[in-house]
Amino acid sequence: MEQLQKTGEAAGTSKVDAYTEYLRSKYGNVRIQSIGKDQKSLDRAGKSMSGSDVVIAPNILEQMANDPEKAAYYEGKIDDFFNATPMLTASFAAKGLVYEPGGVVVHEDGSVTYIGGCSDSPERVREVNEINKAKREKEAAQRRESIADSAESIQQIALRIIAEQSASHTVDRKVGFVLERCDINQL
Repeated sequence: MEQLQKTGEAAGTSKVDAYTEYLRSKYGNVRIQSIGKDQKSLDRAGKSMSGSDVVIAPNILEQMANDPEKAAYYEGKIDDFFNATPMLTASFAAKGLVYEPGGVVVHEDGSVTYIGGCSDSPERVREVNEINKAKREKEAAQRRESIADSAESIQQIALRIIAEQSASHTVDRKVGFVLERCDINQL
């Protein structure tokens, strides 16, 4: 750390700039930004993360650049996130889930938030889709059967009306139309 600071001073850059470059060489995607601790802010940050992001509030970055103990503390917290990823991946996989790391946020107040999530494995997604498809097909078959039963009932009622009207020699054209529209053989 001390060597890093001397290198930064010799190159004419500030301690903060030199330390930021050091962090980028160590972690990759490092952003200097204040992110709120509320769920909405964390969700927004998480959506833009790719799994190896580190976001540090400017005031904390300055403390880290100027205080080796603070730097060691926060780098330890960041390292913990990355070191836990393989274990979390295995743990989630044992439950049929896929672990999706997001990144680490160091907030203005010095607190640290690890952002990550999980999703169903492709096998589980396929299984659930098959279950849902079978349910939809069963419901569709039940609806068709219900419609057929209803059409049969309508046809029987229409035939009874026609029979009654035939006896009195007055056939209503609307009943004939209902018969044609509800013909069970057309369903």
